[in-house]
Amino acid sequence: MYPPGAEAFAELRRTLDKPEQPEVAILTGRGSIDPSRPVLAAGAIVLTSTSGAERLRGSVPKAATVVSLGDEASLDPSRVVEALHARGHRLVLSEAGPHTFGSLVGAGLADELFLTVSPLLAGDRGQESRFGLAESVELMPPGVREQLLGVRRHGDHLFLRYGLAS
Repeated sequence: MYPPGAEAFAELRRTLDKPEQPEVAILTGRGSIDPSRPVLAAGAIVLTSTSGAERLRGSVPKAATVVSLGDEASLDPSRVVEALHARGHRLVLSEAGPHTFGSLVGAGLADELFLTVSPLLAGDRGQESRFGLAESVELMPPGVREQLLGVRRHGDHLFLRYGLAS
């Protein structure tokens, strides 16, 4: 969260009849998460596999909730969203990496994309691979069509909001 905007964000959530702080869910198929992370002590949900749940048993703070989503280390995006819906969440904001984001888009579970364009260029010397925005999913053609819903600017950064339609 952006600390200078925290109070305004909390007020907005109150007016929308939501808790001041959103519930945080962490995906880790193998249960590979540092149990001392403050977000766990604050009551995060950890969505993981059966073996990941076993690995985390007894090591995460009591405030955290560990939810097993089955035997596969690669978490099925539909099961992830179903588990969050079962906890009463109707709106899910994903700040995941390219594989998880790609699986959500590929399964038709992403409605919008928030994309930040930064004035920093990163290249690739071919010695290592760099992930793109969405990995492990073919999006073109017919792919996913985006519709620009909004543009904001702060300094040299652009904040783009797109609607996604399969």
